[in-house]
Amino acid sequence: MRRICFAAGRPAEVVEEPPPLPGPGQLLLRVEAVGVGVALVRLLAAAGVRGEPVRPGGEVVGTVVGLGVDVSGFEVGDRVGGVVFADAFADQVVADPRLLSRVPTEVDAASALALVRGGLIALSTLRAGHFAPGESVLVTAAASGTGHLAVQLAQALGAGRVVAAVGAADKSDFVRRCGADEVVTYAEPSWGEPVDVLLDGVGGELVRRGVAALASFGRLVAFSAGGGGVDVDALLDGARSVVGFTIGQLHRARPEVVERHRAELWDLLAAG
Repeated sequence: MRRICFAAGRPAEVVEEPPPLPGPGQLLLRVEAVGVGVALVRLLAAAGVRGEPVRPGGEVVGTVVGLGVDVSGFEVGDRVGGVVFADAFADQVVADPRLLSRVPTEVDAASALALVRGGLIALSTLRAGHFAPGESVLVTAAASGTGHLAVQLAQALGAGRVVAAVGAADKSDFVRRCGADEVVTYAEPSWGEPVDVLLDGVGGELVRRGVAALASFGRLVAFSAGGGGVDVDALLDGARSVVGFTIGQLHRARPEVVERHRAELWDLLAAG
């Protein structure tokens, strides 16, 4: 099979090697599509500095071609999508079935790849923020893989107003095409009228700014790895709240919620 080899200090190259074998509780997938995002770019940049080879994982869509022992719920021939921890950039890859879900056969690979992780996070953060139809929503990193889907989902689920926050004005047209009613940049001193729900995929100083952008009883859902501090007095003023969210924790603690969100995503996609 072919695998893209990312060797530190050298251009990526395609190498031939034997396919992996699924271990106990694992699936073997024939890869149809694999995602590329900013996390991969940062990983490769850091590896280049340290001089280390990397075998990155990521989002994949593919077909089950092999089963390890003690696997249930999947069969050879199933079309699936999800996240793998290593060697995603190959013709075949070993995967944990707990991080996969079935992909409808009629869904194209690009749409499936976007939804199996980015879409799942976007919808799950809206639900974590207890979003209700008619409420206003602000999304930071709105042009990102997760952010642009959060903008669309907020509109599809009946938001009264959707604000997209981006790092540069040249992203404005894109997020407006995704359904943003308003676009602001991080450099602007004000993000407009306060919002009911804020989805923050950036972290850092934007967490404090996000809390300040909330209306009374507003909720900020922090789902980035960027950290950031919160002023408790700012929460008390207006009875605002901050919710921390990671999709991995939801997978582990409430897998039935993940499955429900996945089904909702496929239904929304089918409905256009």
